[in-house]
Amino acid sequence: MTWTGHIHGYGPWVGPPDSYHREGDRRPPHPDPPAPPSSDEDKVAIRILQRYREVVAEFPTSNLPPMMSGHWLLRRNQTSVERTWTDAAAALDWATKHFLDNPPMEREDGRQAYASLDTKREYALDVLPVGVDVSWVYYNRSGNIASLNLVCCPNRHHPDLTCPLA
Repeated sequence: MTWTGHIHGYGPWVGPPDSYHREGDRRPPHPDPPAPPSSDEDKVAIRILQRYREVVAEFPTSNLPPMMSGHWLLRRNQTSVERTWTDAAAALDWATKHFLDNPPMEREDGRQAYASLDTKREYALDVLPVGVDVSWVYYNRSGNIASLNLVCCPNRHHPDLTCPLA
């Protein structure tokens, strides 16, 4: 498998589980808008159209991690040259720094709650060079969810999405 491109870093996002679990807020708008209400009495159609308009307005600027890592590329205002790399090791150093700044929770029984950082890094170094995104999402010590994302561009799963820096 060959891939040529670069990697964008997104995050860290640290926030309450309730926000992260609102999946509807983490999905981009459907490409086909809903039909307009047939009348002012069609409350369901009005509510659907209002929600669609909210998503159109909010998704591109939200800092809430999207459901699919490749959808970060739709968030042009959150992509920066400073967090864009052609070297997987450099991208991974950025993610590692933020992981260490927001370490994962520790289990009360002392057992490991997540894969070790070494395991995460080894996996990332295997997959990033072939164009596979890496997402580290975990509960941190304060009980919040932390999310770090390394998104390959062009994206294998979303080939129609253009680079946000183009």
